[in-house]
Amino acid sequence: MTDENVLGRINELVDEEHRLRQALAAGEISTEEEHARLRAVEEALDQCWDLLRRRRTARSTGADPDGVQARPVGEVEGYLQ
Repeated sequence: MTDENVLGRINELVDEEHRLRQALAAGEISTEEEHARLRAVEEALDQCWDLLRRRRTARSTGADPDGVQARPVGEVEGYLQ
């Protein structure tokens, strides 16, 4: 996975956030459904940003960024708290 792939995924997730908010405003989904789906999107975004930061750090320290793997959601979310 390249940085461009990660950034592309981030853009997709941001678009999904916008779609969910629009669907709620249009009455197409419930508040509960929006919250649950947004939580999943936000967790995926946190994973992507974490991966991108770690890839950039690896590159800046001379390590192989392709060796950096995404961390599990629980680890990324636990780190942010």
